Amino acid sequence: MITEYYTMEKQEVMEQVKIALEGIRPYLQADGGDISIVELTDDMVVKVRLQGACEGCPMSVQTLKNGVEMVIKSNVPVIKEVVAV
Repeated sequence: MITEYYTMEKQEVMEQVKIALEGIRPYLQADGGDISIVELTDDMVVKVRLQGACEGCPMSVQTLKNGVEMVIKSNVPVIKEVVAV
């Protein structure tokens, strides 16, 4: 199952990342925030931009690593890291 992600084209990986984000987006929006994908690098790092209340929140690093990154990596195992830009 995991090996199928390694054969995906970058565009297919991006689609899977978008689907994974849709699962966590309602939780961010409930707190007045949101998230957008800026880039998927060639080395499979997802760069995101936190928006709204999430942008300046002191808990944003924890939300990013323990929420967003965890969800994305569990759904798209080929992803190495999620970083905010």
